[in-house]
Amino acid sequence: MSVLVEFPEQVLDASNIDRRHFAQQVMIYTLGQMYHLGQVTAGFAAEVLGCSKIEFYRLLSENGFSLIDYPPDELGKEAAMPSEWPRYKRLP
Repeated sequence: MSVLVEFPEQVLDASNIDRRHFAQQVMIYTLGQMYHLGQVTAGFAAEVLGCSKIEFYRLLSENGFSLIDYPPDELGKEAAMPSEWPRYKRLP
């Protein structure tokens, strides 16, 4: 089964990219948003796109999706962590 989404021709014209690349970008943005919302896994999204999970993560990053998405309170805790790391001495 597949789903057909139609865009006005003007949207394609405004994008200045060919039809195939436009369709690929729509898939990346759709799967990226679904991944961000927890609706699909990276493995599933990669499979749909025909790439590896590493490639999917690269595509997310290149298209403005954050790979690390901490809630604001956790981000502050995570940022403070390096100052709490113990200092290790080098072995001779």
